[in-house]
Amino acid sequence: MRHFANWCVLGITISSLAAAAYPPINPSATLPPSYQQPTRSIFSRLRDGLIRSIWSIPCNEHTKVSGAKATASGSSAPPSTLLARYGGDVVLRFNIASPEEAVALTEAVNVLFLDVWEFNSEWVDIRLAKDVVPSLLGLLPPSLQHAHTPLMHDLAQTIFESYPSPIFDQPPSSTQDDRRPFSPVLQTSESTDQTNIFFRDYQPISVIIPWMRLLRSLFPTHVRMINIGVSYEGRDIPALRVGVHPTNSDRPSGPRKTIVVTGGSHAREWISTSTVNYVAYSFITAYGKTKEMTKLLEEFDWVFIPTLNPDGYVYTWENDRLWRKNRQETSLRFCKGIDLDHSYGFEWDHESSSANNPCSESFAGDGPFQGVEARRFATWARNETQRNNVSIVAFVDLHSYSQQILYPYSYSCATTPPTLENLEELALGLAKAIRLTDGGEAYGVTAACEGSVVGTSTADKKSAHARMESGGGSALDWFYHELQVKYSYQIKLRDTGSYGGLRRSMGKKRARVKPGLRRVKKERMERMMF
Repeated sequence: MRHFANWCVLGITISSLAAAAYPPINPSATLPPSYQQPTRSIFSRLRDGLIRSIWSIPCNEHTKVSGAKATASGSSAPPSTLLARYGGDVVLRFNIASPEEAVALTEAVNVLFLDVWEFNSEWVDIRLAKDVVPSLLGLLPPSLQHAHTPLMHDLAQTIFESYPSPIFDQPPSSTQDDRRPFSPVLQTSESTDQTNIFFRDYQPISVIIPWMRLLRSLFPTHVRMINIGVSYEGRDIPALRVGVHPTNSDRPSGPRKTIVVTGGSHAREWISTSTVNYVAYSFITAYGKTKEMTKLLEEFDWVFIPTLNPDGYVYTWENDRLWRKNRQETSLRFCKGIDLDHSYGFEWDHESSSANNPCSESFAGDGPFQGVEARRFATWARNETQRNNVSIVAFVDLHSYSQQILYPYSYSCATTPPTLENLEELALGLAKAIRLTDGGEAYGVTAACEGSVVGTSTADKKSAHARMESGGGSALDWFYHELQVKYSYQIKLRDTGSYGGLRRSMGKKRARVKPGLRRVKKERMERMMF
């Protein structure tokens, strides 16, 4: 009966996390005018040059944008350096109707080394230079040549607006130019809500780490700051461990049930990092104020890891906003980085053309756990369970975008997870919790493998699937299979493509957390107990 009750509490905790997953971000936030972007990488220029030579595409001047135009929302135009890097790019959504179309699109993407932003069983979003569009269409079957639509009309402007408002130590003068360095100093004004200032904008790691230390100092009774490991470039991977341990010496002390919540495996998915921070803050500040939240922190430890990829995250702030991988050296000097979410040891896959190409955004490395941050995270998790009397009962990995709740397995749809019924039940409850919060969004629930493939229309869904990229080596599968974490999920946050992971506003205020929690508690307890 006690084990059954733990199921109930665990369902409440995961569902309440989903209801909390929308910290407010200022929709009018803009990049400081000092932000400097370098020109395209050597590999990008070589690739584009080869494509122009092979397909005889003329080099035009559409990346040279003159003049600054104001957007409809009133924000200024991006600086010239940002336009030089992204002004010539477009994001297209291809609608996939058959496995054959998925295979053809995958092959074309690999040939042209294109950046696949997101995909599911119905569509694929691809970022590419406008000059390369004819080349891509020429490699596709006729059914796909007209099955695409532009996802965003001004990529540079969307990127520009994802950066925080310019906040400096001193007010800018009329003589200062675009070469002034960006200083992300938290300062308030008369109109600023000081309670929520941290969540008004996305924050760089130089602000996140002091903020984590502040929480540890303000709430020493139930907050500790820990280090998961060290990144490839030598940065700490910080985390907050939140929980209140019982002091009753008569109560037997078994392994401490722990829930791990991670974000930022893919550097450019800032919404995942901000959401982890927001959920952590919501839980920390709610302790002792409501019975539900207090019980969650007494029954479980929560480990919140804002970014597993600090090197890549820093790089997105200082160099390339759309960088995805870590910053590790590879066998090709001009193609850095390993996709951490394909680097774990379980069913690691090096056979697909994308996984074995160092220039691919989904490069899995040359062997299991070659990604330094993935290896350090896995080592920490094993040490917790084997040496520190910890039982990891749930793993939640936040990503963006597409509004999906995914459960194992990711590597293949041919294998059914042994706890499938429990996984599906909790995932559906989680999706319902999100939908029932004020202004809630609809989230899909599916196996991670089905969320990224196109299946045949036959009765046997496992008979044929076409994949846009390998699903092997994921953190989701590793935690579920290797560490036996019964409730393992990957949640792809908002939205469904309008901002393509560059979302400026994550929606509602913190007031959504507690009503969502109370609603989930009542409904889930009644359904599971009766």
